[in-house]
Amino acid sequence: MSYLAIGIRCLIGAVFLAAFLSKARGLPAFRAFVASIHGMRVLPPRLVTPAAVLVTAGEAAVCALVAAPFGGVAAAAGCATATAMLITFTAAITLAVRRGVRQPCRCFGASSTPLGASHLARNTALTFLAGAGTLMTTAATPATGPVHVGGGTMAAAAGLLLGLLITVLDDVIALFTPVDRRH
Repeated sequence: MSYLAIGIRCLIGAVFLAAFLSKARGLPAFRAFVASIHGMRVLPPRLVTPAAVLVTAGEAAVCALVAAPFGGVAAAAGCATATAMLITFTAAITLAVRRGVRQPCRCFGASSTPLGASHLARNTALTFLAGAGTLMTTAATPATGPVHVGGGTMAAAAGLLLGLLITVLDDVIALFTPVDRRH
């Protein structure tokens, strides 16, 4: 398996773990997530809570699958599931933004940043990475050579660090946005 595949799996795992934990940390957090989906106006009200449950369960599944050792079918399934979920999220955000919905993003817990171009860019990049992770994990063969501990550790650390940075991207962008242009 390549070091890039290890880094991508760690990045996707970190992003989906942060997303899962932000919703699963308690009933108020989950209810806030349900309310944010409702506020996006992309689903009929009766489907909002089941969709929130599916998203949360899917995020947990992605975490478990991409953490499977040595690549293989489980890791490829985790990256493929992440790709499918990210495509769905991107489509929902696109629809909400086109409708002029100013719902805050609740991807990683409480946020006051309304859905917008930065969320679309983030999800597009994550979709590309998860898709690449699917292909790399599926195509991994013994011919790619052994993974050295130092290289694997660096790849994992880089993936985790970038994944955690992505989870606070709204805050990072806010740091560089002039006060008069916020919201």
